[in-house]
Amino acid sequence: MNPRVLVASTAQNTHAVTDVHAFPTAHIEAQCDAVASDLAVGATKTGMLFSEEIVRTVARKVEEHDLFPLVVDPVMISKSGDTLLQDDAVAAVREALLPLATLVTPNSHEAACLAGREKLRTEADAREAARTLHARGPEHVLVKGGHLDDESEAVDVLFSGGTEMHTLRAERLDTPHTHGTGCTYASAIAAGLARGIALGEAVRRAKRYVTDAIRHGFALSDAPAEESHGPTHHFYFLSETEPFPAEESRPA
Repeated sequence: MNPRVLVASTAQNTHAVTDVHAFPTAHIEAQCDAVASDLAVGATKTGMLFSEEIVRTVARKVEEHDLFPLVVDPVMISKSGDTLLQDDAVAAVREALLPLATLVTPNSHEAACLAGREKLRTEADAREAARTLHARGPEHVLVKGGHLDDESEAVDVLFSGGTEMHTLRAERLDTPHTHGTGCTYASAIAAGLARGIALGEAVRRAKRYVTDAIRHGFALSDAPAEESHGPTHHFYFLSETEPFPAEESRPA
């Protein structure tokens, strides 16, 4: 079972997020209590948290119910450029959530914001930001390089303290169909941790998986590719036919 605690709902399509409705924190707390009182939680991943109040509520419940290991995906901006984390919530992520994180997985824009830096452009910038973020409390930091200036590779850096910095490299794929890439990556890591896989290996496996999910991404809209972002294909490995084995097998 993959229980979820919903903190907000969005109105969105392949073009944009048009509205966000945050749920009352009392309802979020009730969801956390319901899940944690009944089910064994092997790992937890956070996604879009939207407001300072929600960030601090989630952080409190993670501690209260010992919901570790914790993967923090600090979602701030949608693929279409819409704000998914309010400005006053950024400080709450730094103060309340990062110190609890087993792993934090920002992209280069998110890493720059959380580290208080200008835009990250190079692998060296990502390494420096990873060190800055690690000093804020998480056990491990994964700065994703999909938005760096390297045109040939997507280079992520993984830092766990000390002097060693690990790099994960994959070819950069020229496709607009990358909706959900960050969520997919962080979720795959959390799934590996829940299975008892060591963090470094969980990250490496997730990197391979998300790269192939991007490779097999597909369009949902008839709009021009530059205007519409289709999703990554989570189940590409089930069939050689894309995106679904047969018309009649499309999910309702």
